[in-house]
Amino acid sequence: MEGMDHGSSSSSCKVSMLFNFHTIDACFLSTGWQIKNNGMFAATCIGTILLVVLVEFCRRIGREYDNFLTRQFERQAAHGTFAKKCESARTAVTFRATPLQQLTRSVIHAVTFAGAYITMLLAMYFNVYVIICIFIGAGLGKFLCDWMVVTVGIDDVQDETRKLEETTICCD
Repeated sequence: MEGMDHGSSSSSCKVSMLFNFHTIDACFLSTGWQIKNNGMFAATCIGTILLVVLVEFCRRIGREYDNFLTRQFERQAAHGTFAKKCESARTAVTFRATPLQQLTRSVIHAVTFAGAYITMLLAMYFNVYVIICIFIGAGLGKFLCDWMVVTVGIDDVQDETRKLEETTICCD
């Protein structure tokens, strides 16, 4: 399988089902993506990193959009904009996304899925350099697009601190 010819008599793609270090004449996804020089391979590596960062960005956008819809619904519920069907106390209100909101969620998911699928196909060429670029992209994407932010209520922390202080005072 080392020097498989994929359709064109003038170009020979190096494709291997084993881990490999092919740079020049390596092909990815089609014979049209055949690496002819080091610059093309560098562009492939950079593009692979950016693709994986884009996947992480799309994942984040999907979560943020869902959180936005949830906050929007919670504000509507808090302001009593929902008609009560009966006078008894209701403990829950059900939210269903509008068709436009669901379409937006679906498009975000499809773009994320497509990027992840193309990344998986690139990994299946078993090119060590491309696989390393996928790992770099995943780490860089996590760093840039999924920064952890936690909000803690000050009153909650003070209450917990008081409980801990009370426990330690009696044990002195």
